[in-house]
Amino acid sequence: MSLPPGVTLLRSGKVRDLYAWRDEIWLVASDRISAYDVIMPTPIPGKGKILTALSRHWFGHTEKLCPNHVIGYDLPPEVDAPDFTGRLTRAKRVEIFQVECVARGYLAGSGWEEYRTQGTVGGHCLPSGLTESARLPEPLFTPARKNDHGHDENLTPDQARAALGKELYADLRNKTLQLYSWAATYAAARGIILADTKLEFGREPGTGRILLADEIFTPDSSRFWPADTYEPGRSQPSFDKQYLRDYLKSLTSWNKTAPGPELPPTVVQNTFAKYHEALDRLTR
Repeated sequence: MSLPPGVTLLRSGKVRDLYAWRDEIWLVASDRISAYDVIMPTPIPGKGKILTALSRHWFGHTEKLCPNHVIGYDLPPEVDAPDFTGRLTRAKRVEIFQVECVARGYLAGSGWEEYRTQGTVGGHCLPSGLTESARLPEPLFTPARKNDHGHDENLTPDQARAALGKELYADLRNKTLQLYSWAATYAAARGIILADTKLEFGREPGTGRILLADEIFTPDSSRFWPADTYEPGRSQPSFDKQYLRDYLKSLTSWNKTAPGPELPPTVVQNTFAKYHEALDRLTR
């Protein structure tokens, strides 16, 4: 796609492409999907619009809790870029903190793996005898250091305080847990468990304000489970790319390194259906 005058591509991520326009940053959600840190060669048509719609919904509802980077979602009249329609978030420039803010309310993913081997999650000691997918005694703040070339590095509270400073650590912890608790309550009223989520914050140049940035409470950044089938002691069906991961696990011919395998139509359709159900249930 040729870019309109004045719009410059800054970088392409696993899912989002970042552009500069005047003093704004534009985030455009593609239909790419990744698993095991590998971008699949087959896109999920419509996925980017779902991610943008969900973030738009959540940013609007949480602005009273924490200011965010959003300027708007519509193209300026002087820019002709129809491919961006429904996928665009126009944002303020923000100096993103290089620590991702993770909140966990349930024992899943890397948290479950850490607990099985060490009895901790993100360096927090937990009671013995918890099972996979168990609800934690209280939500935990378990930040991670960003890594563009592999899995993010989970940090203990002491490591995170050293990376951020005590005051910023405390501020981000409070914001993350407040946002998570609010969203978990909102989702529960719609029959969905928000098991965990990843948030990004940054500092606004000039004002020094801390702003919520990137995406928020989407299936790419959060683990959503249907409440009516929740049963601790096993992994849970989820409204995200877990369906895709499960399919990839079944492939004996792929060793979880690039390039990824082409996805059959049924996997594409079923993955899209999971994302679309999350949008439908969370925004109705």
